[in-house]
Amino acid sequence: MRARALVAGGLAAVLLTGCAQSVDPIERLGKKAAQRVGPDGPDGPGGADGRPYRHWGLLAPLQAPPRVAARAAVRRGGLPPVVRRVGTSDKVVFLTYDDGAERDPRFVDMVRELRLPVSMFLTDSVVGPGYAHFARLQSVGASIQNHTLDHPALRGLPYPGQRAEICGQQEKVRSRFGIRPRLFRPPYGTYDRTTLRAAADCGLSAVVLWSVSPAGGAPERPLRAGDIVSVASGEATGPTLTERTTRVLREVERRGLTVGRLEDYL
Repeated sequence: MRARALVAGGLAAVLLTGCAQSVDPIERLGKKAAQRVGPDGPDGPGGADGRPYRHWGLLAPLQAPPRVAARAAVRRGGLPPVVRRVGTSDKVVFLTYDDGAERDPRFVDMVRELRLPVSMFLTDSVVGPGYAHFARLQSVGASIQNHTLDHPALRGLPYPGQRAEICGQQEKVRSRFGIRPRLFRPPYGTYDRTTLRAAADCGLSAVVLWSVSPAGGAPERPLRAGDIVSVASGEATGPTLTERTTRVLREVERRGLTVGRLEDYL
């Protein structure tokens, strides 16, 4: 009886071992991929220890931005203000992205997991067929704003041409996302009084420029509260959009700042 029990036990062990090894090869590859560690941290959701900030290469979680009542931009002479920095004592900076050429899928995950209130200034001719990517970004908390239809340098153009570029993108965004942007960024940061008049007539409340434009993700000077950061996108070589954003966020942390929602301050 004892010999029979030993045989049965050994057979059970073999069967159990066989089950453990008979995992689909694709499943094994998937498990290995989930366990990989990339340059920004573990690739599994939230990182190996379940803390999303480590997954994205940060040393600590970003502080929640202060709660502020949304403010209306102050118009002068009926024209929207031009904003390069936000006048605030809150320890916040603002992350903005232009055009829509770069559609890094990991960036969507980053915005969702870190709850980043980023602002995307989109150009229709650049986004092309990629509006679905920005709909995903909008669904995880990004805001969608206006950067013209075709990305021309507006300064010096006649009013009808400037109005067509700005109002045309207002309608494009409305048809794609069901919203009408409140903020406008002129291509190349160039504008004139005609630009401001056209923006006002298209229903925009502020013209947003920037105070910091990091090269490769590294700010050219220490960040200060109220800075509007223009994170370059559409670069064919070098760090990805996600990697460039991580570099900016590390500087945000070093300065004791966090990321605020630009629309709440304008």
